[in-house]
Formats: sequence, structure tokens, C-alpha cells
Amino acid sequence: MSLYQAKGLLIALATFYGFIALSECAKASAANLSVTSSIALADNAGNPLVTDSLKAIPLDFSAPIKTGTVSGNVKLYRVTVNGEKEEPSITTTEKKSPARLLLFKKNGTGFTQGEKYKVTINEKVKSASGRSLAKEFIGYFTVNYSFSLQSKGIADLNNERSQIICVSDLHLGANDLYTECRQNREALVNFLNQVRLAPNVKELVIAGDLFDEWFIPASTDTFNGKTQFDFIRTIAANNKPVIDAFNSIIKDGKIKVTYVPGNHDLLITKEDVESVMPGISQARDVRGLGAYTPDAHPEIVIEHGHRYNFFCAPDPISNKSIAPGSILPPGYFFTRIATTSVVEKKPAAGGTMPIVTPNKLGESQSLAFIYWNVWKKLMTALPVNESFDQKIIKTNIDGFRESYSINDLMPFQLKEGGFIDLRIYKGIQDTWNERQVLNNVAVNIPAYEALTKADLASETDGQAVTQYFTNKNSQKRIVVFGHTHEARIIPSENLKGQKTIYANSGTWIDKNTFPTMTFVVITPKKSSGSTLEFVNLYKYSQNGHITQLEVQAM
Repeated sequence: MSLYQAKGLLIALATFYGFIALSECAKASAANLSVTSSIALADNAGNPLVTDSLKAIPLDFSAPIKTGTVSGNVKLYRVTVNGEKEEPSITTTEKKSPARLLLFKKNGTGFTQGEKYKVTINEKVKSASGRSLAKEFIGYFTVNYSFSLQSKGIADLNNERSQIICVSDLHLGANDLYTECRQNREALVNFLNQVRLAPNVKELVIAGDLFDEWFIPASTDTFNGKTQFDFIRTIAANNKPVIDAFNSIIKDGKIKVTYVPGNHDLLITKEDVESVMPGISQARDVRGLGAYTPDAHPEIVIEHGHRYNFFCAPDPISNKSIAPGSILPPGYFFTRIATTSVVEKKPAAGGTMPIVTPNKLGESQSLAFIYWNVWKKLMTALPVNESFDQKIIKTNIDGFRESYSINDLMPFQLKEGGFIDLRIYKGIQDTWNERQVLNNVAVNIPAYEALTKADLASETDGQAVTQYFTNKNSQKRIVVFGHTHEARIIPSENLKGQKTIYANSGTWIDKNTFPTMTFVVITPKKSSGSTLEFVNLYKYSQNGHITQLEVQAM
């Protein structure tokens, strides 16, 4: 027999016996019971799956159950900070479905909201034909709160004020001809009036972009010859019912209201906000930025999220010679042009865009070319009637005094393949690392990543993980951002393997690709010994109905 033939025989034998082994495994598997449930059950105590209020847990076996083997072998436990405590329970078998068990609390009450439970089924449970589980079944679940802003409150919170509501990106504007929040304003007022009366709400946090100083047509004098202080009062007057609703909550003194700056209101000072919302709490660190940790909850942080965005984070470096003291980042000018495009109903471009080509002059120039490409995408997606060299952008804000053209803002070349230069934000691609230090960014974001991913909501979401969850110096386990207008909840883990939760509170603007009129509710651990914190994402509707979008428990 040749070596080749011997090798072939060995392969054939291995395949044959492998088939037999697989067949035996299949038979063994078929001989065992299996169990599932329409209620999501997790095998990890640290990541219990969340279900809505219920009275019974359906347990579906792969074969009809011998009822005499169930008693004492299916158990229910409540998991608290002090450990697991068995809950008296009963089980019944459905007549129409003999393979289904229903597990109830013995006292007949439903499962308590906000609590974590454990279900166990041991191998002594048999099918009618004598089959059993391969190993003990263990499943964890928790029951979400039936959220309510009604004055009667949530019974399972024991009349405690503990819930933290987070809203962001309201974008209240000074002029209804172009403001982004007009149609949703009445619903926002109704929402705030309900929050005011809700007995379980402890804090209301505004995570940035409450006031909008950016979404203004390029040709409009933002302050109309007056001051920023006057501008804020104009916004307050134009949105009086909203501001009145906030002020009513503040004056009542039952719910703490906290404002955190966003990029669209990064120039708005503490005094400006106080002038229209006296008594409001404000969380600020660097000018134009802030991060808030609610009272007695060091595991939570809420900020807008623009701190980590190349085009929206404060820039006190680039324009020192042009606008001394300015912190306006390039996103401000992007937004002024984009607003013009929206007002002009996205016309055909009024001029020819100057082209920039890549060169081989080093990393700084490669980043400058990427910066130009971002501008190119903007001007392609949001063109304006005016030509690229028309001085259409009026400033008179934050140290800027001149009117600027689009060409003043876009990178340019004197010849193809030549040096890429800038008139405004000159050298911005080289100062990103310095800017991050000034803006208290904990974990450095490489300039290439910050430039190429700046328009991705996923990049902002990811910074919650980078800056907080996988940062060894951070103890935060719940992070809430706004900024992206894309409401969502994303669970992950920190370096200790503990579950963490990121939430984005979305926006209240009239038109949005993702759901609008969204808000986040954090329900901390109950004082009664519960081990869980809940993070829920909800959507408010024009008729006052509240819809749950996502939930995670930790």
C-alpha cells in the first residue's frame, strides 16, 4: 500500500468513526430534555434580561412533563444585595400544552417591579417518557418599571423620588422662520408639565443644545446689533411656554433641574442661562463644556458628547490672531451654511467648488486633505445659491467681526498637488491633541480617527466606552450623551468585566431621521435592597402617549 493510499484509508476511517461519534452525540442530545421560555432569561447574574410586568413565567419543555417530578425541583429566588432568597412558588401544567409549566409566586401577586429573580430547574424533573435535563437549568430576569408621569406615580418605587430624566437637543431658536423646534414645542411643554407633577422624579437633566446659537442662516446677524445676553432673552421670549414650564419645575423645588452645555450653546454663559432660568443648576468645566454626575450617584455621568468631536469641540487655538478669545469650532460655520441650504430648499450649487488634490508633504498635509474632504461632502450634500467666494457669512460673534465666504473656510491649493493651506482654522489639523488636553479629554483620540469619523454617530457612542468604560481611571458605569440626535441604548463591559450602559437621549427637533421627542430615564437602586439600576429610553408623542423604545438593567 502506497503512502498516499494509507493516508486515504486513515481519512476514510476517521470520517466514518467521526460520523458514528456525532450520531451518538445526537442521540444523547435527543435523549435529554431542553427548556426555553418566552420570557427572556439570562445565564449571567450580572446581566439579567429585562421583561415587563408579569404574573407567571412560562417554561416550555421539549416534551410533555411528568407532573409528579416537578414539585420541589423548580424553584424561584429573589436576588438582593444580601444574596438569594427563595420565594414561595407554585407551578401548573397547561392542559392544552402538557410540555409547558407556568411558575407563579405562591401569594398570587405579580413579580415585583425593579427586582431580580432566579429560576432553577434541576435534573429530577422528568418527561413522561423518563427524559431529563442534561444539567441544572438556571435563568435570571428582572422586571422593568411600568413608567408613568401621572400624578399617582409608580407604586413599586414606594413613593420615593429617585428617577433621573435626561433630555437633550431641544434646539430652541430665536426665530420661527428657521428654528428646528417649532411643531414639537407644544408637546414639549406638555411633557415638562407632566414631569413637574410626577412624584417619582428626583432630577431633570438637560444634556446640551437647549438654546441654538448655530442654526441660523449665514446672512443673518445673529444678535441683530445687540448682545448675546439680549439674544438669549429673545430665544426665551420666542419659546416662552417651554421656558415657563422649566421655571415652574425649578420654582417648585421638588425636582433638581440641571443644564449641561452643548455645542450649539457652547458660548452661552452661566449668567445668560441664569437670566432666563433663575435657580437652575449648571454643570460646567472648561468653557463650552460640562459633565454632570447626579447627586449620590458617582457611577453616572451625563454630558452632551461634543467634547470628543473634531468639528464641535471648543477650539481656543486656531483663530487667536483673527478672533482673539474665540472658542468657536469649524462646526459653527458648517451649521450656518447648512441652515442657509435648508432655508433655500437645497438648491443647485451657486458656484464651482475649488478642488484640492492630495500631496506627499507629510502627515499634516494628509490630514489637511481629509479636512477638505469633509467640507466637500458638506457642500455637496447642502449646497447654497451663493458662490463660493461671496462674503455671505455674517459673524459679529465670539471675537469674529468680518463676513466670510465659503472659500475663506475651505482648505485651498495654489497649484495641483501643492501645499494645502487654510485662511481660517489655519493649522487646525496639527493642534487637535493640544485641544483635547485643554478640553479635559481623558483618553486621547488620534487626529486621523477624529477627522474621518467625525460625522458618525457611532464614533460619539464609542467614546462613552473609550473615555469611561475602558478607561482604568474611570468608575462610571452609566453614561448618557446627546449631540447625535440618534437615541439608543448600548450595553457593554468595563475592564473589571462589570456590565456598563451607554444611552443617547436623542432630540426634540421637528424633523429627524431617528425618532424624535425622546428621553432617557435612569431608575437607581431602590433603598429596599434591590441590586439593580434601570436605564430606559422612551418616546413622547403629540398626544402625550409614552412609548418604550429600549431598556437595560445593571
